[in-house]
Amino acid sequence: MQSTYFDVYRDWQAAPEDFWRRQAEKLHWFKPVEKVFDKDQGVYGRWFTGGETNTCYNCIDRHVKAGRGEQDALIYDSAMNGTKRIFTYSQVLDEVQAIAAVLRNCGVGKGDRVIIYMPMVPEAVFSMLACARLGAIHSVVFGGFAAHELAARIDDCGAKVVVSASCGLEPGRVVAYKPLLDHAIDLAKVKPDACLILQRDELHTPLRYEHGDMDFSRAVEAEKNKGTVVPCQPVAATDPLYILYTSGTTGQPKGVVRDNGGHMVALNWTMDNLFGVKPGEVFWAASDIGWVVGHSYIVYGPLLAGNTTVLFEGKPVGTPDAGTYWRIVSEYDVKVLFTAPTAFRAIRRDDPEAAMAAEYDLSGMRALFLAGERADTETLKWAEQVLKVPVIDHWWQTETGWPMVGNPVGLGLLPFKPGSPTRPMPGYTIHVLDDEGHPVVSNTLGNIVVKLPLPPGCLVSFWNADDRFRQTCLEEFPGYYKTADAGLLDDDDYLFVMARTDDIINCAGHRLSTGAMEEVCATHPDVAECAVVGVADSLKGQIPCGFLVLKNNVTREEKLIEREVIDLIRNEIGPVAAFRTVMVVKRLPKTRSGKILRGTMQKIADGLPWKMPATIDDPAILEEIIEILKAHGYAKASDAGTAA
Repeated sequence: MQSTYFDVYRDWQAAPEDFWRRQAEKLHWFKPVEKVFDKDQGVYGRWFTGGETNTCYNCIDRHVKAGRGEQDALIYDSAMNGTKRIFTYSQVLDEVQAIAAVLRNCGVGKGDRVIIYMPMVPEAVFSMLACARLGAIHSVVFGGFAAHELAARIDDCGAKVVVSASCGLEPGRVVAYKPLLDHAIDLAKVKPDACLILQRDELHTPLRYEHGDMDFSRAVEAEKNKGTVVPCQPVAATDPLYILYTSGTTGQPKGVVRDNGGHMVALNWTMDNLFGVKPGEVFWAASDIGWVVGHSYIVYGPLLAGNTTVLFEGKPVGTPDAGTYWRIVSEYDVKVLFTAPTAFRAIRRDDPEAAMAAEYDLSGMRALFLAGERADTETLKWAEQVLKVPVIDHWWQTETGWPMVGNPVGLGLLPFKPGSPTRPMPGYTIHVLDDEGHPVVSNTLGNIVVKLPLPPGCLVSFWNADDRFRQTCLEEFPGYYKTADAGLLDDDDYLFVMARTDDIINCAGHRLSTGAMEEVCATHPDVAECAVVGVADSLKGQIPCGFLVLKNNVTREEKLIEREVIDLIRNEIGPVAAFRTVMVVKRLPKTRSGKILRGTMQKIADGLPWKMPATIDDPAILEEIIEILKAHGYAKASDAGTAA
């Protein structure tokens, strides 16, 4: 009889160490684990101490040795240049060994740091695995990041080698990476020993030999021709696998550190139990390897579990149209898709009747998972109508590395509640506290926290900054990890994540969630997506300000739609919301991963100094927002128009 979610969660609660020991036994260890959890190590304790393993071995070699080397491991599909390639597990092993040999020739060994600054190409995934193979620590920096941001990360981690490419591809343009890398190295205090540069057909760039530049493809091909074998380096379970700097960081970067042992155990558990995919089935996380979703669910999770993973270079719309996702699902028989709500909002905006979905066979798909920001109810409903499969919101962070709260397909779906990502996963005990750290009653808005210790797979600290980790995440609510999200738990322990805690506004003494207002705005039939931010008000302290993007086929008068949305808020939330300011915009400013830059919009509206976010997708959108705000009487917005 199959275990249900409640069986498994109770099993974990009753004996957490036994639970995680059993999960660890499903993977390969060079040296057995001595202690499942050691509370005296690290900042809040460490998992699987004494054990030695290798993440690359568990992702690739283990499957090849088990006789599954000819199974497809990685599907690469570039909507940007039409390239399609499929790699088996054996072929991935060959590629990874060759890259590992090149890195080893550059002096990279156990504990050394390697920056990977690449577009969505197979070589980027193989380079991550090659680092893991050597016991080196990789830090993937989103391709196209500004030189200053890249330099800060090179310095902070002390990179020995940088792996990069000549360019990335965006709709209608080629983004030259090499000049950005060159400028970053000029700015950086730490000078890498070598830079491996993948020359793409769309742009060949000169190599700077004073930087130790090498042609990536030539060096790798030479090692392939020699048949170089690079064995996996055993590492402690507690040794770092990677550093991932959180997006939008300014000043001193904040590098989330993930270990080897806990990371692989947790991710392997999620693929079957949460996402419900079996070995050999195709799983597609439509994200970027520069973000945590890419690390966990393009690269490591699917490969640990023996799935076939999809690496997609393109956008949900415009490459070439809003049918791109449907093509991928149909062409490769994707069983489970994981993407951000913003992707589906974009598809819905361009093709509101889902006419393009009807052109493809989507019958093999079993579930759609959404995460990254609030999944508004209207987008969820639309996706369900189009796909005829469960559409599952789930909630987690860069810091946790895997979902804290979700609806587990593999354990049997729980009843859905609109607006909730459902219940905590095994490993997580979720509480909601007031600002003084006291538990609140159910259905009351407060600070979402996780009881310590954090489960395997979560961050163990910030890179070289244990004190900063304690101060940022652990000290405000002793005994808990602070998520910096606000929300509530209902009587069934379903979590409702309303907003980041800094998105809770205080309007005339009332604590109001901008996320709840966005949920209402999104119910208007003409609204494709929206954002609500709190802006300063001399009388009430803060008042909400709404921004609406309309669907492409809308012809009604904008002022009428704005009035209707104001009435919706008044009817659903009440006059207490003081929601009177709403404006239609062509588009919302977002990061490249699709998160709306609400904080930046708020600073602009309040006339505060602001910095151009390092992760912004299109800086020109902020100029549009400034002009719209100015037209609506926020004259001070123009004063902040120069990035500070």
